[in-house]
Amino acid sequence: MNILVCISRVPDTTTRILVGGDGVSIDTQGVKFIVNPYDEYAIEEGLRLREKNGGTVTAICVGPDAAKEQLRTALAMGVDKAVLVKTDKYFDSYFAAKNIAEVSKEMKPDIILLGRQSIDFDSFQVPSYLAELLELPSVSVVSKLTIEGNKVIAERDVEGGKEILETELPCIISAQKGLNEPRYPKLPDIMKAKSKPIEEKQPVEVEPKVSVIGMEIPSRKRIGKILADTDADIEEIVKSLHEEAKII
Repeated sequence: MNILVCISRVPDTTTRILVGGDGVSIDTQGVKFIVNPYDEYAIEEGLRLREKNGGTVTAICVGPDAAKEQLRTALAMGVDKAVLVKTDKYFDSYFAAKNIAEVSKEMKPDIILLGRQSIDFDSFQVPSYLAELLELPSVSVVSKLTIEGNKVIAERDVEGGKEILETELPCIISAQKGLNEPRYPKLPDIMKAKSKPIEEKQPVEVEPKVSVIGMEIPSRKRIGKILADTDADIEEIVKSLHEEAKII
């Protein structure tokens, strides 16, 4: 089975984020970057599919040279190959999807796996873009996946429950938390990954569909009120919603 896993380089969830001097990007000084957590489920699923069916798992990332660190994490987890579409420019979801699609056309994978979203931009757009660009079926937010031959049964989270969908390979699957439990790389594998080759590709230059026009840190000046359920408290809640929040 030819498996392609898409990963994204994102700030660590424990990192304190500050807005950069340009007002449209984060200040990367001192920021630790990691593999997007949702993409770890995609990597693990790819490895499990290889263990069951044989084949090759390739990880691909669109980003700067520094993204090789995240690709080496994927190699340490067990992927066979790594590809970096190298760019130092700002890029949006369409740019990422377009370049992944171009590599996919060369590789012709049986399945493309990626996280449901990246935790920095939260756009949810790359899986849908890929499906359109490659004219492939796509199932998003998948928490359970079964593949028998070319038949794919995917269970996905929906509002208030689960939805079970059926499609065929080749297809695109975006992973949700709960799909599996990602493995931790062992020290020997981490050391081996440092010397493994990473293929570099030049990007297909396309204009972004979306531009960031401003970033700001959420205000901390909000005042919280704790009220009980007495008649006076209820009157206070209604008054605050009407006069302060102005939502009723």
